[in-house]
Formats: sequence, C-alpha cells, structure tokens
Amino acid sequence: MTSSTPRRTLLAAALAAAAGTAAAAAPATASDGSTAVEPDTAPAGPDGRGHDPEPGIVDNRFWSSYTDWRCGAAAGTKAVAGQRPGLVLAAPAGRVELTDPHTGRTAPWEYATWTSPVHTPTVPATEVIASWNAHTPPGTWLQVELSGAYSDGTATPWYVLGRWASGDDDIRRTSVDDQTDGKSTVWTDTFAIDDTASGLRLLSYRLRLTLYRAPGSGLTPQVWRIGAMASDVPDRFTVPASAPGLAHELIVPRYSQNTHVGQYPEYDNGGEAWCSPTSSQMIVEYWGRRPSTEELAWVDPAFADPQVCHAARFTYDHQYQGCGNWPFNAAYAATYPDMNAVVTRLRSLTELESLVRAGIPAITSQSFRKDELPGAGYGTSGHLMTVIGFTPTGDIIANDPASPTNPAVRRVYPRREWENIWLRTKRYDANGKVRGGTGGVCYIFWPVKSAPSQHRALQALGLV
Repeated sequence: MTSSTPRRTLLAAALAAAAGTAAAAAPATASDGSTAVEPDTAPAGPDGRGHDPEPGIVDNRFWSSYTDWRCGAAAGTKAVAGQRPGLVLAAPAGRVELTDPHTGRTAPWEYATWTSPVHTPTVPATEVIASWNAHTPPGTWLQVELSGAYSDGTATPWYVLGRWASGDDDIRRTSVDDQTDGKSTVWTDTFAIDDTASGLRLLSYRLRLTLYRAPGSGLTPQVWRIGAMASDVPDRFTVPASAPGLAHELIVPRYSQNTHVGQYPEYDNGGEAWCSPTSSQMIVEYWGRRPSTEELAWVDPAFADPQVCHAARFTYDHQYQGCGNWPFNAAYAATYPDMNAVVTRLRSLTELESLVRAGIPAITSQSFRKDELPGAGYGTSGHLMTVIGFTPTGDIIANDPASPTNPAVRRVYPRREWENIWLRTKRYDANGKVRGGTGGVCYIFWPVKSAPSQHRALQALGLV
C-alpha cells in the first residue's frame, strides 16, 4: 500500500526529540488518517480484573447542556434550550472581511462569540485536542480556538484549532499552520507542549467559538457540544498487559478504503489514504445514519459505497491536505441527526472493552511496523481502524479498512501486540529511528438517545 506523507509523524518526531530539546517552530501538520507502508475527567481506580488504569493522565471536559452554554461569556450568541440544547448566533457582535486562503475569495461575514469558563484539568497537560458537534447551514461556518495558562505563570496566545463548516461551498474546511509561541505548537488538530522534558505543562485553558454568517442573512450555525481532551501520557515503548474481559462482538458495516483507490484524488489522493473517513462512515451507519440519495448525487454512480467518498469529501482538511484530521472526523459524524462525537484518549484496553460491552464501537489510531502486528500484512506510520469486539481469549476484533475488499475488512488481531501498539507513545521504525505513537487516541460516536448502560460507560470516561 502507498499513501500521502504521514503527517502526524511530524508531531510524533517533534515530541520524541523534545525529550532533550525544545521542538523547532515550523509549519507542520498533525493528523494522519492514511495508511502508509513504513520505509470533566475519567475516574481512576481498579477495574476489578487486576489492572489499574493510570490515574491522572487524561481529562475530558465538554460543554453541552443549557447551563453550560449560559455559563460561558457570550458576545452576540445565545443559549437555546430544548431536547438538545445548543448555542446560536443571535445578534452580530461585529463584521469582518476574510479571505479564504484555499480559494482566494474575500467575503464579508457577521460574527458572534462564546468563550468557555476556564477549565483546570485534573492532569497538567502536554497535549490538548478539541472536539465540536455542530450544524452550519449554507452561508455560515465556525472557528474554534484555545488559550491557556502555563505552569510557569505565562499564557498561550489564542490558537486556532479549526475553521469548519458542514459543507464546502462557503469556506474550505481547514486547520491553520505556523502557530507557536516557542513553548507550544499547534500541529494541525493538536495543541502540544514543545519540550515536555522541561516540566512545562498547560495548567488550564479556555475554548472560544466564533460563529460566522453572511451579513443580513439571519442564518446561524448551531453548536451542540464543544470541549477537549487534555492529557499527559508518559513516554513509553511498552505498556502493561491487561487481563481479557468477556467476549463480545458488535455487528458493524464493513467498508474497505482500498476499493476506492484512484477515486476523487483531490481528497488526499483517493481511497488509499481514506482509513479515517472509511472508519467514521462504518460507525455512522452502525448507529443507523447515512447520507441521503440527494446528498450522494455528486458521486459517480459507477462507484460502489458512495457514502465513503462522501465521508472523505466532508472530512477533508484543505491545509493538511488529508482526511485524517481527528476533530473533523468527529464533527462529520455529528452532522447526522442526533449524533454526538468526540476525540479522546483511553487509558487502557479495559476501558475500550467497557465501551464495546455497552454496544459502543470505537475508532482507534495507531502506527506500527509490518512485523509488529501479526495478521495485518502491512506497516503504517498512521492508521485508523474500528474496534468492534473481543474474542473469548481477549483478542481484538477490528473492522480494518486497510483490506482489499469489504468482506475481508473483519480482522482478528492478537491482544498483547495490538494493545501495546495502540497505547504506546514511542516506537522504532523500520530504520531503527524513534518515532511516536498516539497513546490511546480514539474517536467515539454515540446517539443522543442512548441506552442507560451506554450512558454509564460514557460517563465513566468523563464524556457525558
């Protein structure tokens, strides 16, 4: 298999180098949704099976209730009550002309803002990844920013974590490069401390939403959820083995990214790099959602599984030039009716098992050499797959989009090797160089109306 340059490895390499020196400030991107051949917080405590998830390494905080929206600082926005409370643009706080760097078009926009209360994570953080769930009608879009306080008493600037729209007619969905203050850098979708060995950490942060619309239109984005995962996962090449739980398997649609090779190369060179949107589409359809016939009308009717092409188009980050922007995939899933979606980290395979037992599959991000994961048949410097179950011996059942056909997507991977690959933060590539790992990053999607057991599983992770 081949793919575009695995850009999250740039972040990984920088963080690995930061063990002794600060990372250089340079244009960089972070998300890697491609498959490439290699040249407030979750509670701590024992899980009852002899494995104690690490306390204090992951903190989740999401604003989604009517009270949450009313607690923020609003300038032209207002909270809307109802079955699914949200935030809307009520009266413009100002007007600005902006030029889209990807189209060259300059247009006027009205805007309003909402700024979250200051959140102090239980873990002083080395990384923060935001997520948002929203709908932006044509003629509207939104921007998400982060600002925080360092442990040395100084503050970050306001960093842009994404400029996003449900569609792609008004602006081009994009991350923003070249954001650094010499202490931290935004690598596409991830805020990261440059020199983690220095002991510098992010102690608190605020998120700011700016909602935009065409002047005089009266339209508004509607945001239902915004928040972030903050973490300080220790450097590690290996993680302790966990004890297997109960066997369970979910029936999730199977889609191969490789059946789309060569299709719509304007979206990251076509299907060979579409592991992230392909995985996202599998989970969207697991929850009974899918694009309408009208929404798929743009796709060549000769192409099978047009919804995968649709997912690639509407997760595409025009700056990163790929479909693997983690928050953009979550935001895409949440454009479907009554869906929630977040990017987070899990502290253990046991936590992932608890989700699957509750009926919630998860999309995991990992990188590995070909020889490190028996049964895969490939190596990757960044790949997404969907975990749908566990065998009686605890091995992982995954819908792996890096498969030649849809029927071949279901794979079983050995527990110990897969667990270590997913949870580690450092690894060796085929040339013996130290590279980074994602440290348990995953996407989790679930419906607004979920079963009590699902709500409990999500609550235990600090996601609801």
